Amino acid sequence: MYLVIELQTINGVTANIITQYETQALAEQQYYFILSAAAVSNLDVHSAILMDCRGSVLKNDFYDRRENV
Repeated sequence: MYLVIELQTINGVTANIITQYETQALAEQQYYFILSAAAVSNLDVHSAILMDCRGSVLKNDFYDRRENV
């Protein structure tokens, strides 16, 4: 089992969407789908995390559009 977590931050408030997948291939598909949307989003920070059922982070990436980090 794999989890994909999407984080969307705007004006200091972060929302999260967590989805579960049976295979790593399906989880990776969603992970990259999120990042493709994040590449053109207007959110301050848009992130994706891929984890296994033990909580190990397999992949993570983000787009940070804040000017003063």
